[in-house]
Amino acid sequence: MFAEGTLPESNNFIEAFVAEDISEGGQYAGMSVHTRFPPEPNGYLHIGHCKALCISFGIAEKFGGMCNLRMDDTNPSKEDVQYVEAIQEDIRWLGFSWGDRFYYASQFFDKMYECAEELIKKGLAYVCELTPEQMREYRGDLTTPARSPYRDRPMEESLDLFRRMRAGEFPNGAMTLRAKIDLASGNFNMRDPAIYRINHMPHHTTGDKWCIYPMYDFAHPIEDAMEHITHSLCSLEFEAHRPLYNWVIDNCTLPARPRQIEFARLGINYTVMSKRKLRLLVEEGHVAGWDDPRMPTLAGLRRRGYTPKAIRNFCERIGVAKSASTVEYAFLEHCLREDLNETAARVMAVVHPLRLTVTNYPENREERFSVENNPNRSEDGEHEITFSKTLWIEKEDFMEEKVGKFFRLFPGNEVRLKGAYVVKCTGCVKDENGDITEVLCEYDPASRGGNPADGRKIKSTIHWVDSRTAVDAEVRLYSNLFLDAEPDAADKNFLDCLNPDSLEVLHNCKVEASLAATAPSASFQFMRLGYFCADSGDSTPEKPVFNRSVSLKDSFKPEKL
Repeated sequence: MFAEGTLPESNNFIEAFVAEDISEGGQYAGMSVHTRFPPEPNGYLHIGHCKALCISFGIAEKFGGMCNLRMDDTNPSKEDVQYVEAIQEDIRWLGFSWGDRFYYASQFFDKMYECAEELIKKGLAYVCELTPEQMREYRGDLTTPARSPYRDRPMEESLDLFRRMRAGEFPNGAMTLRAKIDLASGNFNMRDPAIYRINHMPHHTTGDKWCIYPMYDFAHPIEDAMEHITHSLCSLEFEAHRPLYNWVIDNCTLPARPRQIEFARLGINYTVMSKRKLRLLVEEGHVAGWDDPRMPTLAGLRRRGYTPKAIRNFCERIGVAKSASTVEYAFLEHCLREDLNETAARVMAVVHPLRLTVTNYPENREERFSVENNPNRSEDGEHEITFSKTLWIEKEDFMEEKVGKFFRLFPGNEVRLKGAYVVKCTGCVKDENGDITEVLCEYDPASRGGNPADGRKIKSTIHWVDSRTAVDAEVRLYSNLFLDAEPDAADKNFLDCLNPDSLEVLHNCKVEASLAATAPSASFQFMRLGYFCADSGDSTPEKPVFNRSVSLKDSFKPEKL
């Protein structure tokens, strides 16, 4: 608990509401802040969920309270245990903990049923036999009230039918239980909404016990109250549902009265964040799975090389607002670059290899050079690389005939081989088709470490790997999954916006020998190429695979925030 006058400073409207609620005279004065994160286990968490969980867990952390993790499993049609496990893994990876406060909505099915009967007995709910099509037809409009011929059904009859619904006497869709509120309400969520429906499907936690299941808007407030939640934080689309949330709390016998507060969802360009659409991408094979590095899922971002710090920093810096907005994907990449620039070891890799032979270097000689792991972290030290007569360089670092301001290798030009020697290009070797297969050069023995003894200026430095010790690797270059900045727009088919070149796989790349045995998901800066990580699914010591997490070039301007 906080002493009077010692509440944390509020940085957004939610924190201000919470501070007011727990202050002296507030509705939760003397109580601990208690939030919850309630994902539905019908898919993997994505970056949009991450904003919500960072808010719920973050508010609890800031105010010294607690945050529950709850699986909102009220719809057995689409839920699966694999999603439950994936959600838990993602949240732990981000660094949040729910302690022993893990719940399923299904734990409260008995209480929800009890509340439904209570409403029927109070004359506040009735069994309706309208079909889904009739429900839509009778819904009314802004000037016409909704209607149901079953609204005045006697309480005893509704109670009997509801109990028979539970007993399994009726088929799916034959009946619903509806709350009796206001058929003329301007808020259509209050026009006698359905609160129970028939669904003859086994549940992953309750088995065949139930064949009727509560609707989310009815279950949600009961779950919150049963867990003694103080602040139920949810996205803005639930704002119009808040009167129904409060109606359930007011009219059912429950142990607590939570407060619902809404915030704007996270939107990011060049992606979609509908679980239905993400599932379609997986099921139709447009991506390799929920953890495909092109997916906005936390599993996909983790496999691509995103770090918990980068994602939490992103969520914190975009802020909490009441109005919807779209954030540039480039800002998410910017946050990752910031983190990896400070933490990722620098190594050398060649993704489009071209042989470089140092003609005046002794045939059987090998030297070792020390390369700094990360100039931003002196404590990280250095690692050794080998140098010999034959090396690998990038194809783009050689031109047979110089064009424009090209200062890398071309006949007669000198370059610095990173951390090793200055070399001068003397020509190249071609095959019978005229393709360049080898570049020839001579090294300056007095330039060890890359600094000419006479102090002459060398305009360019290129990276390389030793052909004797280099390891073959597969490198996967990822781009945006969608070509359109708004693939989720209502007037578009998001599948038509897919980028056919979102993945480029490069084989026979050459990397430093030490990278063969690197730990899964370990991140590196491949000098001059970008930030990469060892693929957690496919990389092995025998066949290392690296995913490009993000390029070195940053297109995002911080002043855009």
